[in-house]
Amino acid sequence: MMQGPLLVVSTFEKGRGGGHLVRSLVLVRSLRALKREVYLYIPELKPHFELRSIITEGTVEASWLIGDIETIKNLSWEGIILDRFRTAPEEFAQWAALAPLIGIDEGGPQRDCFDFLIDLLPGLPGNALPNILAPHLIPLPKNRRPSFGISRDAPKHQTLKILVSFGAEDPAGLSIPACLALKLSGQTDITVLFGGLNQTGEQQKAVLAAEGIRVVEGMTELREQLAIYDLVFTHFGLTAFESLAARVPVLVLSPSTYHEKLALHAGFISGGIGKKGARCLRNILLNDKALVSLGDRCERIRVRYGIKATGEDEGPSSQGLGDLLGAYTLRVPLTCPVCGGASPTRDPVCARFPDRSYRRCLRCGMVYLLRCSIPPITYARDYFFSFYKQQYGKTYLEDFPHLVQCGKKRLHHSKRILYRSRKKRGEDPSKTPFRLLDIGCAYGPFLVAAQEEGFLPFGMDPAEDAVRYVRDELNMPAFQGFFPETPLPPTFREGGFDLISLWYVLEHFEKPGAVLTELYRLLKPGGVLAFATPSGSGISGRKSFKDFLEQSPPDHWTIWKPSRIRSILKLFGFKLKKVVISGHHPERFPLVGKFLGESRKKSGIVYGLFLWISRLLHLGDTFEVYAVKKTAITISAVE
Repeated sequence: MMQGPLLVVSTFEKGRGGGHLVRSLVLVRSLRALKREVYLYIPELKPHFELRSIITEGTVEASWLIGDIETIKNLSWEGIILDRFRTAPEEFAQWAALAPLIGIDEGGPQRDCFDFLIDLLPGLPGNALPNILAPHLIPLPKNRRPSFGISRDAPKHQTLKILVSFGAEDPAGLSIPACLALKLSGQTDITVLFGGLNQTGEQQKAVLAAEGIRVVEGMTELREQLAIYDLVFTHFGLTAFESLAARVPVLVLSPSTYHEKLALHAGFISGGIGKKGARCLRNILLNDKALVSLGDRCERIRVRYGIKATGEDEGPSSQGLGDLLGAYTLRVPLTCPVCGGASPTRDPVCARFPDRSYRRCLRCGMVYLLRCSIPPITYARDYFFSFYKQQYGKTYLEDFPHLVQCGKKRLHHSKRILYRSRKKRGEDPSKTPFRLLDIGCAYGPFLVAAQEEGFLPFGMDPAEDAVRYVRDELNMPAFQGFFPETPLPPTFREGGFDLISLWYVLEHFEKPGAVLTELYRLLKPGGVLAFATPSGSGISGRKSFKDFLEQSPPDHWTIWKPSRIRSILKLFGFKLKKVVISGHHPERFPLVGKFLGESRKKSGIVYGLFLWISRLLHLGDTFEVYAVKKTAITISAVE
């Protein structure tokens, strides 16, 4: 699948600092180095600072920038990456209408609505969990100290070398009060870094210089300079975590209540909030004992968040955010793939995992999959042999006789409905054989069962080896292709079908709404649609729906529930006739399941009791559906 263009949208408003913008510039540059087509959105109305100097420093070409929102709306995007700090609802709706959304360190009210969330910095408890929490994806310094602070056995520290840095803008104006307070904390050698967006006047900087504080205007590759300092004083953000990697103790001062909550939750020691907090620093005595304690605290934070340091196995630290996003091939529907339902804020996300998310449709209730990569499964020979054996203990062909018998049981339900349908139309049920199309026929056990029951069977499957087996070994008509994209041969379509079956196939379609529409078209009036699928309301789903989704195969795009089937099928012109709950597994019950899972217990009274309970309460992990095509309908779902 081809990778499409990406759009990066950074925060650029006054008071938000320059860290997000610089990070976005670096991200664009790294994605371009990986040959991904990516652009950065900067409004044509320039923000409060001059962008050109930052663009030049970040070696980002002007052709990579887009400033016109109408141009963006007229282009097709694979995904939009928002590094907006706190995205407003109306802005979220604007971007959500265009493409899948990836949020980076998103802290706004729409956080749980993003298709994918990546937190480079840890967020607050109670927030929607991200798909990935990855401080190791921050570009970490190569220059690192062997340990935090000073050794307990080291001689008395004479002069403490401190770096004060509150970002490119320092909107809360913390640099000057922090420096003056630290000056009173003991023997210190203080360097204060003013970024390119800082509005501090020359007169104020002269005051600092008069106090013996070194003033630096910008610093190239700041993270590589951190290791020369004994202490870094900053706010919660990238510099704090870069310092952890460099093994330099960190004190924080928060520009806002939100930053303070983040800092304390992560475990940092904070002086407080704003200039009032800076004044409190006058009471801090930065002696050797305090530095050792601070270093121990910072070491615990470093280990807690998996930030590698000198001498450790680098592992995933060699990968950056650009490498992660550059490998993404997004498979994300912007609306429900079944009914087409949509809302400005998207359907709510009900679970997140590193490679995928799940949404629940507000209209039809369907739980559907969003992937950031192509499923690692192909429907070839291995799917029916090694993969099937891994799940069921035998290959598909070894299980063939059992599958034929299961097919006959399913045909029993279908035949009863078909006989009634023909009689209702005044036709002789036994005059002509029922034409059957089995989509996803595999090696043909259901086709064999259908032929033995008097049906005229046809098969379709994407696996070439399986179709060849049906044709050559079973001598039955079969066709290789992906339904519904691949047109059926004319010999298949002539006369339509009385029965179309999909046994554990429907959940493999990315767009089941389009599939159901085509199935309706292919069936004769009164024809039967029969399928089986895993149940999201079985014992496994009820015990822990999140665990159920995590263990769901990577190519199951939808999670079906028996309680939702009637209303969903009605949208596509089908009338539900019968639901059969199957796949009962008492060994999956909580608490008693481990005891019942032993093979010698499966014939016992206790196992039988829980099997009866499972059937009584419809707790099977799979179910079968039998529905008929209504003759006069208006399909209201998306085609």
